[in-house]
Amino acid sequence: MALLNFKKRDAGSTGPAPVNPHVEAFLKGYSIEVMPRTAEKVESFRDLLPEGTRVYIAHIEGTPIEDMVATAARLAREGYPVMPHFPARIIRDKAMLADWIARYQGEAGVDQALLLAGGVAKPHGDFDSSMQLLETGEFDRAGFTRLHVAGHPEGNRDIDPDGGMKLVEEALQWKQKFSERTDADMALATQFAFDAKPIIAWADRLRAAGITLPVHIGIAGPAKLQTLIKFAIACGVGPSLKVLQKRAMDVSKLLLPYEPTEVLAELAAHKAANPDFNIEAVHFFPLGGIKTNATWAIENGGSSAVPANAS
Repeated sequence: MALLNFKKRDAGSTGPAPVNPHVEAFLKGYSIEVMPRTAEKVESFRDLLPEGTRVYIAHIEGTPIEDMVATAARLAREGYPVMPHFPARIIRDKAMLADWIARYQGEAGVDQALLLAGGVAKPHGDFDSSMQLLETGEFDRAGFTRLHVAGHPEGNRDIDPDGGMKLVEEALQWKQKFSERTDADMALATQFAFDAKPIIAWADRLRAAGITLPVHIGIAGPAKLQTLIKFAIACGVGPSLKVLQKRAMDVSKLLLPYEPTEVLAELAAHKAANPDFNIEAVHFFPLGGIKTNATWAIENGGSSAVPANAS
């Protein structure tokens, strides 16, 4: 099976394509990520996303907290649970962390968070990792009901510079133990990847190592191949980047849009055959745009992707 799906639209086709029932089930409860500047381009999320879709808000270095909170408040008004990023390395100290939490709660009713180190080489202050944020106890004191932490199916050279998995796996063990003493529900939200087999192998290794945190698998939404390569380089996605570069050598595919059809079909089939498989949900990175990603989900997700305003 090909690792990536590059699809030409058939101009002569009419009507919706049949929905893969395994994919339909696998996409139930999917989440999606936005940024303040990308959210501004969406007139109504209720025209695109199912009722109750969890929306992550990525916090990029330099984005004012006021913009983040305003985006969270807008999404909450539209009826969506919001999960903002808390990047440890751009949070100066415990006082700033407490201030952010208070703003999100007071202005947008937020009670969920994704905690991660953040893509910054030099910390702005006291924090270097998501574990340090968790150790402050601020999220438990604020009564957050759900906390997600990062997972890396292909490793993370920011954590393991030698390309191995030792420090990543040690961090996961720590997070597993923390999950057993917090009142919040926890899960792993992963970096995006393009090949199902290594994802499945990684998820199985977690379980064998005693990591029972459910996995919300990161999937890149439809986008141009050049766009995916740019993001893969920026995010340090090693094996997937090699796959993309190999595809880029084929001029006949270079200009075709990528769609996550095959990787999701393979993961969904595995989940259907193995109901205890620890991937619990799909998390979309809409690298080609929120509307493009939502439209793909609507076309391929059946009842799991019906927008709120169409249900």
